[in-house]
Amino acid sequence: MVERKRIGVLTSGGDCAGLNALLRAVVLRAADYGWQVFGIEQGTLGLMESPPRAQLLEASAFDGSILRRGGTILGTTNTGDPFAFPQLDGDPIDRSEEVIAGYNALGLDALIGIGGDGSLAILNRLAKQGGINFVGVPKTIDNDIGVTEVSVGYDTAVAIATEALDRLQPTAASHRRVMILEVMGRDAGHIALNAGIAGGADVILVPEIPYRIEHIVRKIRSLNEMGRDFALVVVAEAVPNESGNRIVQKYAGGQSRYGGVGHFLGERLAETTHAEVRVTVLGHVQRGAAPNSRDRLMASVFGVHAVDLIEQGRFGRMVAWQDRHVVDFDIDAAVAAPAVVDINGPIVRTARGLGICLGDQ
Repeated sequence: MVERKRIGVLTSGGDCAGLNALLRAVVLRAADYGWQVFGIEQGTLGLMESPPRAQLLEASAFDGSILRRGGTILGTTNTGDPFAFPQLDGDPIDRSEEVIAGYNALGLDALIGIGGDGSLAILNRLAKQGGINFVGVPKTIDNDIGVTEVSVGYDTAVAIATEALDRLQPTAASHRRVMILEVMGRDAGHIALNAGIAGGADVILVPEIPYRIEHIVRKIRSLNEMGRDFALVVVAEAVPNESGNRIVQKYAGGQSRYGGVGHFLGERLAETTHAEVRVTVLGHVQRGAAPNSRDRLMASVFGVHAVDLIEQGRFGRMVAWQDRHVVDFDIDAAVAAPAVVDINGPIVRTARGLGICLGDQ
């Protein structure tokens, strides 16, 4: 009799486009092996509950329509590290054993975790502590996981930011304005750099390249001298102010998030150029769209390979994409160092070759 494995799958960290396509791939590939897949709700929070919050995912429910859905049908969380779970009084406690108990209560043979570098590191630590057979799949709009050329969600985020520039350019030209678009990018400027090039930006600021306001001002004035009375500026949310301090916004519960550099730049450029400046903060709009074709494809490739790793008994691995091939790496190595923008790489060289100001000259 063929063993019928029970696989758990969860999405963790910030949502992004392509997660449901990835879940579909996991479910359909597992069905090929005759296995059951249980979707764990709200990431590790679902495993902390007793009984755990999980649902059997039937292949019959995963037709092509789910490929088009943004977000995640399982829900997710980007707060509540099980090793330092926040309490109402502010003191964190260790609830990792509750997560492990939830995994065991479901009678799972393996767990697929879909997350960014932080989520995957936490899940891998839980797996080692609890003897969980774990496979990781990378998803992050920031595309900052070191060993993979692409993560699920990134391509759609770039496309949305590019579309925003497409919409801002005509109104910038109509009103002779400097339009600033602030995009996400917690530790890396990939979205800003790639969307800025694709969207015809005049200035692109990323956290990897220090900038000076006078260089941006000089670029805008040079455009004016050439007869153009508008400009497009793209800035990643993690770009610091002129003092080198990243700008954060405080939220209820003591949480803080990057954001506000667009308005900081808007005020400084209005003062120094005397131009009419408008700021658009794209924010979570980058996360919530239907996935584009590239994200649907990579999600499908990653999901199938993750299940195949389980079939091969190869755990503690993260699926990745390199040189047009799906590969896998030890998770510890995969999340050891983020993939930030290569300031000497081909994309930066392309930006400079197009005359785009990166703020450093």
